[in-house]
Amino acid sequence: MMITHMPTIHPAGFEEIEHTADWSLRIWAPDMAGLLKQAAKGMHQLSGISLAPGERVTRRITVEAVDAEGLLVNFLGELLHILDQEGLAFDQYELSVAENVVIANLEGTKVAARKKEIKAVTYHNLKVKTNATRLEAELVFDV
Repeated sequence: MMITHMPTIHPAGFEEIEHTADWSLRIWAPDMAGLLKQAAKGMHQLSGISLAPGERVTRRITVEAVDAEGLLVNFLGELLHILDQEGLAFDQYELSVAENVVIANLEGTKVAARKKEIKAVTYHNLKVKTNATRLEAELVFDV
């Protein structure tokens, strides 16, 4: 008798997708707050960001948009802005989402290393899809 294992399906996560010119990321989570968190984690992983040891920094940001796609782009854009201007990245995310507004309490540190730069998050083919158990989206980053 042959027994095969099915891969574990996690309720939230991200994975890189092959893309010809830019970088692409598939993300999924049970809700919008989780989707934003996975997108941020995936974006930092694609960039090869490692955090410096030392003093932790907290930041509270509010991001608005007209739809879920806009929330993704605007939230990640704000994280890129903080990274570029202050050299900070975050690894702890407490997010609440209501009526296309994200309130994020973030915690992280200075960046010790960044292997690749992401210039922007794009709307290219961006659509947040809902199925019975989760939200999904594919993001394309301009590099």
